[in-house]
Amino acid sequence: MDSPARLYACNWIYFLCVFGAKLRKKKIFYLKEEEEQELLPVLAQQEASIHTNSLVCRDPRVKEYQDLIHLQLNSNQSLLTQDNQVTVFDDGNELFEQMLASLKTAQNYIHIEFFIIRNDKLGRRVMKLLTEKASEGVEVKFLYDGMGCIRLPRNFFHKLNRAGGKSAVFFKPFLPYINLRINYRNHRKICIVDGKEAYIGGFNIGDEYLGLSHRFGYWRDSHVLIKGSAVDAIEMRFLLDWRYAAQDPLLQIIKYFPEREPGEGTLAVQIVSSGPDLTYSAIKNGYIKLVSKARQTVYIQTPYFVPDNSILESLKIAALSGVDVRLMLPAKPDHFYVYWASLSYVGELLEAGVRCYMYQRGFLHSKTIVCDSFACTVGTANLDIRSFDLNFEINAFIYDQDIGQQLTEQFLRDINDCVEITPEVYFSRPLRVRFKEGLFRLMSPIL
Repeated sequence: MDSPARLYACNWIYFLCVFGAKLRKKKIFYLKEEEEQELLPVLAQQEASIHTNSLVCRDPRVKEYQDLIHLQLNSNQSLLTQDNQVTVFDDGNELFEQMLASLKTAQNYIHIEFFIIRNDKLGRRVMKLLTEKASEGVEVKFLYDGMGCIRLPRNFFHKLNRAGGKSAVFFKPFLPYINLRINYRNHRKICIVDGKEAYIGGFNIGDEYLGLSHRFGYWRDSHVLIKGSAVDAIEMRFLLDWRYAAQDPLLQIIKYFPEREPGEGTLAVQIVSSGPDLTYSAIKNGYIKLVSKARQTVYIQTPYFVPDNSILESLKIAALSGVDVRLMLPAKPDHFYVYWASLSYVGELLEAGVRCYMYQRGFLHSKTIVCDSFACTVGTANLDIRSFDLNFEINAFIYDQDIGQQLTEQFLRDINDCVEITPEVYFSRPLRVRFKEGLFRLMSPIL
């Protein structure tokens, strides 16, 4: 039985979730007039080319996704860039070795934004390197989430700040463990080096993301390294977030957008952000549009599956239309209430013909969708209501055969570490399991 103290704490959390500060449709990020003057004509030009069907695509298949590209351009100011290189990482050890190598090469600036950084071996290793770069005169800015990093010691960033770097917190709690904006978390994971390369995806910074957690074991996630003009969109996202959180006016931001050599890459990429301050749920709408355009396959990995009706119906419609739709969830829950809520939706999907898998090797934290081994998205947004309506998120939408094939092959390899939830297994589950699922499904809007 829960102790009175625990029940009191849970009641406080519920109160804050339901009655906390509201941000819906409240613009908290802004572009200066001169920034709009530079950006808006480029957006208008690309939108006009889509309207007149004159968008020039290096890969002819990209043009098949003009409506999805237009959706993100129109609702999220997401430019399509076609000169990118993308490297996919599915293992934390490989990712952080590459990221640390990139940080060592920085000559001008390092901009980092993470939901979580731990005070452990990896976290301290990252901070040591950032402090060294700051002492060399490299501009270092580190933005972290107030709730995601609530357990960090107060002096965690002191050495970095003393070396000339800067740190800022997004929605700082006004009292320890109490945050009236507890619902609204900056879930973005961004690392940019000299405007030349950028990392975004699902990994946070900590030993558990290297598979060193006794609780979770191996950590299966997805992250991408991007080089090319898409880095500018990620940089702009960071600058807007930093400007708000650090109360820094950021004069002359043009220095963060270096000239690029032509022909660096050939991949088409859109960077899409979403958050509770925006009119449209851009990433969710992108997911729906992506699924609706699939003709052969839709492969999805997500640690949390608490969809609204629009997502649920889009998956069911795709499966009923003959598309091979597959959903992979973790067998090991990190939040038991989300786990049971997620399973409550599986039955509807199975009845529509969706195949569902439970990942057994460790913890599945990857947030990816790949359709027809071509159009795909990798980022920070889960398929849940929190990511769609409450969190600040960022995803890369990638239109490319090689990357799409990589993600497809990785998904099929991961199936070897899964147990499939068949209709026979699902509909014969015990009554106590059904009760848990039903109970936490009722709580889905606040999970």
